[in-house]
Amino acid sequence: MARSCTAIFRFLRSIAEPTLAVVCFSALLTFIFILYQPTPGPGISQRVGWQSWDSISPSSYLGNGTSAQDGQHPSQSGEQPGGETEEPPSDTDWWNTDWWNVSHPGDDPADISSYPLDSWAPLLPHDTGLSEISITRCMVSPALVGDLCAPDTTVEQDAVKGKWVRVDRDLNMQSGMWTLNIYYRRTRRLDIPLVTELLLLPAGEEPIPSDDSWFRIKHSIRDGVIRAEPLYLWYKTGKTLGEMNAEEKQYMITEIDVLFGEDRPWYGFNKVEPAVTAEKEGVVEGVHVTYRRGVQPVPRAPPLHFSRDGKFKILQVADLHYSVSRGACRDTDITPCHASDNLTSSLLGRMLEAEKPDLVVFTGDQLNGQGTSWDPKSVLAKFAVEVTDRGIPWAAVFGNHDEEDGDLKEEQLRMMQALPYSLVERGPKDIHGAGNYVLKVRSADSSATHLLTLYFVDSGSYSSGYFDWFGYFWPSEYDWIHGASFFDQIEWFLQQSASISPIERPFTPDTTSDLGDLWRRQSDQLPPTTRKLARPNALMFFHIPLQESYGTPDTDKRTGLPLDIGLSGLEGSGAAKKSDGMFEKGLLAALETDHVAGLAIPEVKVVANGHCHVTEDCKRVKDVWLCFGGGGSYSGYGRVGFDRRFRVYEISEYGETIRTYKRTEHDEILNDYVLAGSGAPPYNAQSF
Repeated sequence: MARSCTAIFRFLRSIAEPTLAVVCFSALLTFIFILYQPTPGPGISQRVGWQSWDSISPSSYLGNGTSAQDGQHPSQSGEQPGGETEEPPSDTDWWNTDWWNVSHPGDDPADISSYPLDSWAPLLPHDTGLSEISITRCMVSPALVGDLCAPDTTVEQDAVKGKWVRVDRDLNMQSGMWTLNIYYRRTRRLDIPLVTELLLLPAGEEPIPSDDSWFRIKHSIRDGVIRAEPLYLWYKTGKTLGEMNAEEKQYMITEIDVLFGEDRPWYGFNKVEPAVTAEKEGVVEGVHVTYRRGVQPVPRAPPLHFSRDGKFKILQVADLHYSVSRGACRDTDITPCHASDNLTSSLLGRMLEAEKPDLVVFTGDQLNGQGTSWDPKSVLAKFAVEVTDRGIPWAAVFGNHDEEDGDLKEEQLRMMQALPYSLVERGPKDIHGAGNYVLKVRSADSSATHLLTLYFVDSGSYSSGYFDWFGYFWPSEYDWIHGASFFDQIEWFLQQSASISPIERPFTPDTTSDLGDLWRRQSDQLPPTTRKLARPNALMFFHIPLQESYGTPDTDKRTGLPLDIGLSGLEGSGAAKKSDGMFEKGLLAALETDHVAGLAIPEVKVVANGHCHVTEDCKRVKDVWLCFGGGGSYSGYGRVGFDRRFRVYEISEYGETIRTYKRTEHDEILNDYVLAGSGAPPYNAQSF
């Protein structure tokens, strides 16, 4: 009997193995040749998911039997969000159009129809409307339990109106007995009435005129705040997407957010008045519900380029130290001094009007940290408004305070990239820091020749520290620019430098006859007597200075005086105690030419730092200028009698000459000096 059973099991095993192999192979072929291939049907036209993307027939949910008209999503039909096809003007003069103006700022190739509907992403320019809004309270933070306290729903409601999406901003962050979050549904369906109005009204009041299209949310938007008068959020639904024309689509509400503080909301958003929480100076910051209508394309900066006469100007903004609040004045003789962030923004606006730079560079500590910038998004919404309102391209690096409160650098980078005219880049992810990147400034002629390199490096925050009993981070040492035996920031910089092709310098623009007199040199721009093949000049921006910034300066061979221009010594060293050799291994190793007959002149002529608010000198060390921006903000520390100031870099002669000076709050020009090019001190470099 035992032998018979054994024989049976052997037989089954012998046929099971080939049978299983055949079944698995057949399943694989079925997947590859049948399931994996697109098939005709509703899935092609609607991209079937939990909610259809394009036109669908109305369901019985609304109780009408009419059919929506067939149509295409604007992004698929070539229409812009406003409903009009983007075409160049018929009278465009292509022969006299500047190369950097070929594309229109704000035109993004992103497929709006691919944006997710079931997650809160206020930085995305959604063109889909909201169908329903609610407010929920929860005894535990959603960060711990997710959407445990989300509004009730059913599968059918999710399919028709969209899934509930949490606005991930706690209205009761500063006060209240529990968390309070806004939820909404978003839909692409053409047969669902969409939200067009938001109102905040006290208990007992209703919208005027009041009709069945207005809905009041059950919970007060101040729910859980002791001794706060109830305030209710009302929303109005209007036409369906299928009934709206292009203008009406731009009027529907497409996103909701929350602003902390009394400053301007995020680009494209508007406040709903009154404030959810009224500001009590020094006690609690104002809280506002904000919303966006339609699609608000973010204007993009054109490629950086020199003017036709070979000039390019950079304004450095160092250490703004902005907070969620309006800011507190520090170390100034201005009386009265109130709302320092606003005062600083006004001062920055004056500087921009006076200088009219081609690029603004924020060199770190845009956020004050230290417990006052606990909602970075609300702070980042305001720090660059004076620049973006004027349509000026800008770039930024991080300082040691930017990451102290709230969001990490990665998230802050995404926010900055979503602001108008931003040139901020993430940079490589496999080296230290976030925001190590390169920008190139090109000639204005048709050759678009690379004439100036701008390096941006993250100098880090703190290298060590400890947590005290209250949870605040007390630093003990500053971080530094990292280098390694394998690959890190120093090696990345050397790699980027080596990838830049040499050009014939000084550069002469294209003087073809069809451009007429546009490229005629000015009378003060004399023809060069010598030419060379070398990489373009470069500037580098990072926050924390190098140890060499406090070293012995070079001597001007013409006068015998030290090359140290400006004020220093009013505060201690701001450099990190440790170093991986960025100066020697990086800056001095990256030369403008690799030719054996050339001089060992560094490619980077100027390093621009922030960090030290009452240090504002430029010191040349081994042919590299190490310059401080000086504090320009009333919100950061300073010194009574030491005017707030901003450093300007004026590059001329198509990148050959670099001149710098500072403009103070009283419009004084200080330490106007040529760092490189005609009129600059000769280099100490030797042939190599």
